[in-house]
Amino acid sequence: MADLKRAEARLHETFGFKAFRPGQDAIIGAILDGRDVLAVMPTGGGKSLCYQLPALLREGMTVVVSPLIALMRNQVAQLKSYGISAASLNSANEPGEARAAFQAMEAGTLRILYLAPERLALAETRATLARVGVSLLAIDEAHCVSQWGHDFRPEYMQIGEAAASLGNVQRIALTATADAATRNEIQAKLFSREPAIFVHGFDRPNLRLAMSPKNEARRQIVDFVKPRAKESSIVYCASRKQTEDLAAFLNGKGLRALPYHAGMDADARARNQDAFLQEDGLIMTATIAFGMGIDKPDVRFVMHANLPKSLEGYYQEIGRAGRDGLPADALTLYGLDDIRLRRQQIEESEASDDQKRIEKQRLNALIALCEAPRCRRQTLLGYFGEDVAPCGNCDLCIDGVEVIDATILAQKALSAMARTGERFGSEHLIAILLGEETDKVRQFSHDKLPTFGVGKEQTKQEWRSLFRQLYAAGVINFDITAYGRWTITPRGRAVLKGAEKVELRREAMQTPGKTKAAKRASAPSQNLSDADRELFEALRGTRLRLAKEEKVAAFVILPDRSLLDMVHLKPERREQMMMVHGVGQAKLEKYGDIFLEVLKQHKAAVVRA
Repeated sequence: MADLKRAEARLHETFGFKAFRPGQDAIIGAILDGRDVLAVMPTGGGKSLCYQLPALLREGMTVVVSPLIALMRNQVAQLKSYGISAASLNSANEPGEARAAFQAMEAGTLRILYLAPERLALAETRATLARVGVSLLAIDEAHCVSQWGHDFRPEYMQIGEAAASLGNVQRIALTATADAATRNEIQAKLFSREPAIFVHGFDRPNLRLAMSPKNEARRQIVDFVKPRAKESSIVYCASRKQTEDLAAFLNGKGLRALPYHAGMDADARARNQDAFLQEDGLIMTATIAFGMGIDKPDVRFVMHANLPKSLEGYYQEIGRAGRDGLPADALTLYGLDDIRLRRQQIEESEASDDQKRIEKQRLNALIALCEAPRCRRQTLLGYFGEDVAPCGNCDLCIDGVEVIDATILAQKALSAMARTGERFGSEHLIAILLGEETDKVRQFSHDKLPTFGVGKEQTKQEWRSLFRQLYAAGVINFDITAYGRWTITPRGRAVLKGAEKVELRREAMQTPGKTKAAKRASAPSQNLSDADRELFEALRGTRLRLAKEEKVAAFVILPDRSLLDMVHLKPERREQMMMVHGVGQAKLEKYGDIFLEVLKQHKAAVVRA
């Protein structure tokens, strides 16, 4: 308890935060008690602080394994702005940077060191770390160790061995994206001792979720982007060519857009990324190569121009919006062609049959979210094992959806599942319902069941949609690690007995109009008065100037949340500036007077007007 009191005091003094976010105190407490920790927290939930704060409260150096150079550089710049001794070792280091990092390590003054997993795998790196001593090993984006995951990095497989070579050092693994199977894999591969496991939920209530079938996709993109033109945003594309074509198209519509993909010249890619991190009102049209290392807190919307690869990928990518906790939007466009392409990619990949099976089930879960007959957030969080009430902050909650009574159809599907022992996947069950005498149906004598052929009035595609919607409605569930077999939930048993009805969407792929959720933007600055909006933009302008002078991301100076706090509090003295979110002692000394002057000039202009 005493350690947590010290941690809370340091939280305010150094980072300028008034209190811990939900779950942070328990994780930090476990680390300070010497426990190994596996923490699953939503993106924007403050994972980094869970190892940064203990690093300041104990002796020795904390080593952070991070997958991307951009993430390391931004984290180091931000820590230095808080007055914390931090460095990174990666292939983009200038010679002087690497030399200074080694000198600080040898002198014992370096508190936090960021490394790529490839660098940690080197024998000379391990030897240096063993000599200077490491008190905590933090593994960021720990889901990268999962072979079944969407961000698998082979180098992560060697981290457990590296930790052992450092004297079985205490470790914490952090991720925002880990279902039960991935958590088990992380635990097996990264820990030698039983870790304390914290799963603090997957909900991001500040994100407004929306999904829409494609209908003139470029028009839909422009309709969504234009009301948010002054905000930072990401539009994810399916191909490198699409990122460049879409950026050119948006620029032609008077919107500022830059492309980003792995095939670009490294210098051009770095320039576009730096522009995105420093400037406001810029749209990055990107492949999924962009994002995991981007810790920009004030991205106000993320759009998918095509269906994402999986539900985990979708969750990870929309999580790049609204990391500051302020309102943000996520819109996904999807079409039948996307679904067919993704299935084809899975079939034609070199993955094992087991991995293909799991990827297919993950795709089906994503399609179920697209076709959900109820609150999107309920369906999304249900996949991660969370049961929540309707959110009121998704397109289905806001706009509603046309539904039909599908109880009888559901009972037919549930009966087929029950009579086959809840051991089979969609295609076999659909064959039974349609009365198809496949080899597998005859093998198990399922052509003798009372349910054989009772669903002939529906097409195979309609039955597939119905299974996905029943899953989205919480009537059935599937086991992703057991050949995608469908099982009946307690609600499903009530439906089967006639004790409960089921309403499903009439047509999951209907041609959409513009939804209210898509038209209405969530930018927090929209709620400001004209005078306060002018002040907010003046503060942003000053922040941009400072970021360019220091060659750092804008949020390293101060995030939007801090600027909005200044707009509302309008501090006039230094001690009042310390009440602003994110302003600790170091930032007060460095930037306090600069922003106080902007506030003073704005107040004088308002008085004159």
